[in-house]
This record gives sequence, C-alpha cells and structure tokens, in this order.
Amino acid sequence: MCGIAGILRTDGGAVDRAALLAMRDAMVHRGPDDEGIWMSPDGGVGLGFRRLSIIDLSDDANQPMANEDGSIQVVFNGEIYNHLELRRELMKLGHRFRTDHSDTEVLVHGYAAWGANELLNRLVGMFAFAIWDAKARRLTLARDRVGIKPLYFARRRGQFLFASEIKSLLAHPDVVADIAPAAMYHYLTYLTTPAPLTMFDGIYKLPAASTIGIDAKGRMSAGWYWSAEPGRAIPEGALDGLSASATREFYVRGVRDRLVRAVERRMMSDVPYGAFLSGGIDSSVNVALMKRFTDKPVNTFTVGFKDHPELNELDYASRVAREFGTNHHEVTIGEAEMTGYLDQLVQSQDEPLADWVCIPLHFVSKLAHESGVKVIQVGEGSDEQFCGYNSYMRYLQLDRYCFGPFQHLLPTSVQRAGAALATAVARRRPEFEFYADAVVRAADGHEPFWSGAIAFWESQKDRLLPETGAITPDGAAELINAGLLKESYLEPDSSRIAESYLAPFDRAWPDSDQLTRMIHNEFRLRLPELLLMRVDKITMAQSLEARVPFLDHELVEFTMDIPQSVKLKGGKKGLLKQAVRGIVPDDVIDRPKMGFSAPMSAWLRGEFGARAEAEIMGSSLIDRAGFDRDTVGAIIADHRQGRRDTSLLVWTLYNLTAWYGHWVDRR
Repeated sequence: MCGIAGILRTDGGAVDRAALLAMRDAMVHRGPDDEGIWMSPDGGVGLGFRRLSIIDLSDDANQPMANEDGSIQVVFNGEIYNHLELRRELMKLGHRFRTDHSDTEVLVHGYAAWGANELLNRLVGMFAFAIWDAKARRLTLARDRVGIKPLYFARRRGQFLFASEIKSLLAHPDVVADIAPAAMYHYLTYLTTPAPLTMFDGIYKLPAASTIGIDAKGRMSAGWYWSAEPGRAIPEGALDGLSASATREFYVRGVRDRLVRAVERRMMSDVPYGAFLSGGIDSSVNVALMKRFTDKPVNTFTVGFKDHPELNELDYASRVAREFGTNHHEVTIGEAEMTGYLDQLVQSQDEPLADWVCIPLHFVSKLAHESGVKVIQVGEGSDEQFCGYNSYMRYLQLDRYCFGPFQHLLPTSVQRAGAALATAVARRRPEFEFYADAVVRAADGHEPFWSGAIAFWESQKDRLLPETGAITPDGAAELINAGLLKESYLEPDSSRIAESYLAPFDRAWPDSDQLTRMIHNEFRLRLPELLLMRVDKITMAQSLEARVPFLDHELVEFTMDIPQSVKLKGGKKGLLKQAVRGIVPDDVIDRPKMGFSAPMSAWLRGEFGARAEAEIMGSSLIDRAGFDRDTVGAIIADHRQGRRDTSLLVWTLYNLTAWYGHWVDRR
C-alpha cells in the first residue's frame, strides 16, 4: 500500500522535479517506509512514490519499478493477491524477475506480455497504478474493479498530473483549489461526488474498473474492463434440473467457498495484520476465517462510545474475541475526542465524505497503528451484496407497492396531481419529505432507488438552492469526448446520475430483479466513492492498509448471479447467514444488527451542534453558492430544537462548509 504521483508533459517541456517531490511528499502518511522518484531521460515524464512496505520488504521491491530494459515504468498502490501465480506464468514466457516476491513486478512484466486490458482481467486484488510505456510514448492509469484504491488527475499548463490523493495534486504550484458547483450539487444528495467529478474544479477521479490512456501529445482515451452484473460466474445450465433445496445449497456452497478463498488470499503479508471487530456477522466471519490461516492469535480492534453506551458493541466484540482467542484491543471516545479530530478529518478526506462513521473509524485505525499492525481486514461490501440494510427492504417495498402501481395504473394527470399534493404536504410536515419525494419521483418517471444513503432529495434542493444552474467544470469537455464523463452529470438533477448507471444495465439485463439493479447501482457510486473512500482515506492517514474480503471480485460476480428471491429468503442477509453457520457461533449470526455508526444526532444537539451551526451559517460558501439561508437555518433549528432528526442533512452541510473553509477559503 503506497502513495503514487506523476507528471506527463504534453507540451514538450520538462517536468519540474521540485514540484513532483512536493506532490510525492504530501502523502508521507501513505508511505512512511521509503520513497522513490524516476525521471525520463528527456525530462518529459516523472513518477513519484511513497512506500508502506507490506510485501517483499527488501529495497529491490521499491518503486518506481522497471522491466528488464527500462522501457516500462510503473508506480502502484495496492496489493495483487495472485501475484505468485502470475509470476510463474510470466517466467514460463521468458520474463526475468529481479525481486524475490514483489507483487509490483508482475505489473511491468504482465503489461509487456499481455497489454493493459488482458493484464487487468488477470489481476486479483485492489490497485491503482500508472504505467509509462516509453516505446509507445503512452501513460496508462487504471483503478481496480470495485474501486478500493483511488486515483485522481488534472491538467494544468501543458501537464497531465495524477496522484493517490487530491492533496498531492494541490501541492503542485499550478493547481489552485476551487469548488466545482456541479459536483457540490450531487454531493448534497449522495454524500459524496460521483466519479469522475470531485469537489475540486478541474480535478477528477478515475471511476472504478476504468482506465485512461494519455499519449505524449496529451490525447486521452478511456475504457471500462469490468462491471458488477450477472452472467460472469455461473455457467449457463449449471442449475438445470436442480430442486429448490439443491439450488439453494448450490448458492450457499458457492458463497462459502468464495468467501473462504477471499480471506485466505488477503492473509498475504510480511508484516503484522489484524481485523476490525464489531462482533457482528461480517467482522466475526473475517476473524474466524483468518484464524484458519495463521498459527498466531489474530489482532482485533474495536471502538465504542463513552457518552452513548447504547451504541456500543464492545461486549459482542469481546465475546467473539474470546471465541477465537484473538489479541483484542478496545478504545472508547466521546464528544471531546470527536471535536478534537474534526480539523484532521477534513484534511484526511480531501473532499467531503458526509459519513460520520469516519470518526470512530479514525480512532480504531489509530489504535491498530499504535499496536504495531500495518494490515487490517474490514467487512465492507457484505450488506450491499446480501441485502443487510433496513433501507433496502424499505426501497423494495416502495418499488413493489408504490412505484409500480402508481406509474402503471394511474393516468399521468392523476400522478402529477398527487405529486403536487404530496409536495404541499411535505412543506407543512417535513417529516413526510421522503414519501413526498417518492411520489414526485414516481410521477416524473424516475427510479425509486438512487443510493443506499441519500441526504437531500431534489424537492429539498429546490428550496435549498433555488437559483442552481448547470456550470461546467474546467476540463469537462475533454472527459466527455473521451467517454469518461456524461453531459447529464453537469445538470442540476441528481436523478440523472443513478439513471446513467441503470439504463445500460437494463439494456444488457432487461429481466433483472429490483434488488440486483440496486446492488449494481451501489457498486457504481456509494461503495467506491463513499464507503471505500472513507476506509482508504481514514486508514491510510494512519499508515494502515485495509483489505476487503467481501469485495473479492469473484465473490461479487457469484452473488450478482443470485436472484432476489434467494437472497431475501430468511430475511436480511438470510443467504449469508446460512453460508457461514458453523464458521461462527449461531448467537453471533442471529443477534440483531446494530451497524457501525456514531451518536452524531445527539452530538449535534449539544455543544458541537452550536459550533456546527456557527460554522455553517458563517461560511462564505453559503452566499457564494446561492444557498437559501432561511432553509439552511430551519434545517439546523429543527434538529437542535428536537422537532425532527435532520442530523444527516446538518452533517452533510457541515462537511461541505468545513471543506470549503479548509481548502478554498484557507481559514
């Protein structure tokens, strides 16, 4: 796990070495163990690297790394779990390796042997990398299938810049921080910005499972090499003739086998490792399977709350730790620790991620780091694949009992009248906004499900940002021409984001059930750009590598072939629970789900709430972006005075204005 950065001059000039060093060293936290830099002989290309040593700790495994003749150079962030198999295959083809077991080296030789696309299809892992091909005079950037590792880029004054973090790009003297209004508009709905947009004008992020190529003259092309969709894992006819019980057993065995393999792959490490443990099903399965593949106690880490013990899972985690004989660690935090961390949170996130789980995640990551662990396993991705959220069940019911009948049985005029009435009711009774907006979406022909986490719906943003119009960010035209950015992303209508994912999916898989469509949508936005970025940014700020077994792409491909009816039998996560019985105790499997969260609703009604209100209302962004001050004030007052819980809306606005003050206003 590392930090990578680079500059390609597309105007014939030479790379500013000092600027490249500044970019590289803005990410020391991502790689405190070593550093590297490479400049092409003509000065037109420079690559920088910060190393967190995990695999092959020798100096030979440092980066940038080249092939035999130096014509291919790579910088790489992540892990390739099948690197030993690929190494053996490449050696049979005549490639000579100089490292003992570095996973980085398979990238340079694999690219030379197979080209970028075939290499990507062979990789099992999490990665973001850049390869410079001196013979082709071409730079290739790639991000892993699910989007576990980030990669950002920008163009400035005849230069193409890229890096693992936005703060690295901002370290270049030609990159100035400013807000991208179109990205801000969508952030208010999705709690994050949809790729390739970021909150910074002219700075973009590579979407999951995508690549871009840039030649020496700056011409860009883009492509995708994978998608979370059916039809990849189970051969046609494999279920023919099976009874209902045999079919379910096929799915159960397939999930179990792939999950065991996923954890085994992620035990690859030359340094101490551990797991975050809540005592819930996902983290407990991680720990139980990790124990199978090591003769040492697994290091486990749990966080709780001093001031809100009702949210704690400390007892559950301790019970699992005893069951599997782990080396267990705990930390508890309260409002004082939270507020003391906020400035660092804004710095670590780069762009706002309106998920308050970042706060306990920081403290448990810090605990792991201080305990000497460098690799951690986390449970992200299970709830999405196996329907573990109450919100998913609510959306499925909404689709079945509201959207379908409303759209198909009622005349258009009645639908519109219903939408107008629902909107009027919601203005008087804001607690009905979710349902009112659902009626409006149904009448407008929009999707019922946009994301598993929504802050502001469009009807709310109509009042929040009454003067919003489309504003094109710097450099957007080139990304549109390359096929990386859709023009609809620049419109003030966040429904277009979700529908841009589902329209091509529906054309390819017209008979898919609603849950499968929802999961595909989550793999395009919420998982890679919110949940996985909170894990990457917060753990890496503590020089800690996080691995995600539930998002092994072979497991994902298999679960995408499992229909909704099978996943929902037995309730939320029914299929997963059946698959892991015998791996973890039944009382762990069957206990009520709590979820990893923080008492932000209560904190925003206390002293921190007063601070948040002052910072939001005092931000120059409120007037610059055209927020309606009365609407913003009412949202905060409703929560502070206990009329309704608007904590997610307040936290979304706080993150935005804190980001703006830190990066743009430089307060």
